[in-house]
Amino acid sequence: MQVVRVSDGGTVTVAEVLALPVLVRGLPKVLAGHDRLDRQVRWVHVTEWEHPASALRGGELVLTTGFGFPNRLEEWAAEFADIGAAALVLELGRRFQEAPYELVAACRARGVPLIVLQRGIKFVDVTQEVHAMILTGQVRTLRAAQHVHDTFTALSLRGAGADEVVRAAATMTGRAVVLENLAHQALICAPGEAMVEDALNRWEERSRVTPSPTERTEVCGQEGWLVTSVEFRGQRWGRLAMLPGSTAEQRFHTDHVMVLERAAIALTLSRLTHETRWEEQAQRDALLDVLEQRHLSWRDTRTKITALGVPTHGRRLAVVLVCAADRDALLDKLRARLEGSALVGDLGERGIGVLLAYREPGGWRPLATDISELAGAPVYVGAEVGELSEVARSAAEAEQVADAVPPVGPAAVHTIADIGLPQLFYSLRDDPRVQAYAERQLAALLAHDQDHGTDLLTTLRHYLASAGNKSIAARRSHLSRQALYQRLHLIEDILRADLESGDCRAQLHVAIAALDAQRARHRPGRA
Repeated sequence: MQVVRVSDGGTVTVAEVLALPVLVRGLPKVLAGHDRLDRQVRWVHVTEWEHPASALRGGELVLTTGFGFPNRLEEWAAEFADIGAAALVLELGRRFQEAPYELVAACRARGVPLIVLQRGIKFVDVTQEVHAMILTGQVRTLRAAQHVHDTFTALSLRGAGADEVVRAAATMTGRAVVLENLAHQALICAPGEAMVEDALNRWEERSRVTPSPTERTEVCGQEGWLVTSVEFRGQRWGRLAMLPGSTAEQRFHTDHVMVLERAAIALTLSRLTHETRWEEQAQRDALLDVLEQRHLSWRDTRTKITALGVPTHGRRLAVVLVCAADRDALLDKLRARLEGSALVGDLGERGIGVLLAYREPGGWRPLATDISELAGAPVYVGAEVGELSEVARSAAEAEQVADAVPPVGPAAVHTIADIGLPQLFYSLRDDPRVQAYAERQLAALLAHDQDHGTDLLTTLRHYLASAGNKSIAARRSHLSRQALYQRLHLIEDILRADLESGDCRAQLHVAIAALDAQRARHRPGRA
């Protein structure tokens, strides 16, 4: 694998210098240090001194004709190596017709790039062009630094979220950028020019074998990630990783480091100004991606969810909805209880949503029971499905159950099988047609009860619930049979109905179910 290094954007490499036309005209030939041509050239120095190292600071490309070479070339090469010169360029033809063997051997032993020019050139032209390249690069680096500073300052000032910050870092560099926590869960991924699956595939496994930098920002691990720490209130919270590009674009430059470090600072500021924790936001966003199908690829969606620590491949899936007064406390409990087996998020008016992922068919039952017990409230479960693409159907069914079952009552698990006539009318309680039907059938009886202080509606409810059996109805109403007969006759007169008719009893039964649904309390947190 290619070695990945961070290079200074204000300098050029030895290889880049050798590619300049002014040097190409000299027919350069590399005799030593072939694997060191990526060294950075800080400056160009022309010398014929016997001991030029005293005038060097490291990083220089040294040009010479060899007139000042001492007798002991091994020591001369050693001085160059110790001072950290970038490379030595020897022009042949003036003093030497070929490079001295001792010099070549010494440079090879010390790892100093040695290049000979087989045709004479003007050193001043080399100096001029290389220095122009370096200065241009430094100006470009300064401008890039200002652009990076302005971009992330603007994001921080307008209170941008973490996803915007990470996306900005990826856009500016064209590289994939990932924010992860200390549990190696990839919370936010901006793939840049890469594919989401390429960036996040086997994320936890790859992340765990990539060490954190000893300094602020370093290239780490076998894959060569550029990694910087993200802090929160003085403690390391997680990491921001920039992944290498293609094989031809593996090198990181100083502008990559600047972008990553400024992004880390902007993330810290974002965390201080936003109440929602990044883990919560990441799970909620992933849940909404699935429920609302707001994605480009199911494969990418699966990869993102797996990188959050919830594997879905080969798992059964079901959506659970639950409502609670203290949502924040319940969200914390659910995430702790369901870690690694569910996505949990606040879905606003729909309540708290949970996407369960489990291995065995029917495995949602014990998990849903746990959720109900933690919430101390009913929960509503959608259909069990086998693919992420079917989760929206499970969510729609869970919402249908939630709309049909009143929120009052003990903790329990409800599915579509629990929806009977009362639940159906509860879900239709706000439909004007249903309201008009109940009013049309029962208005006269309700008015009589209100005007005379009676409760004939309850008597009618018991009679209809007893399927027209007057003995059972009398017992349930705590009335004698004679008293029940009198009330039923009165109800028939008021409603102008025949309670002996099966059709009439069915119509009134439906009307009472609709009325009871309208009088039921609305679900907490729902309109």
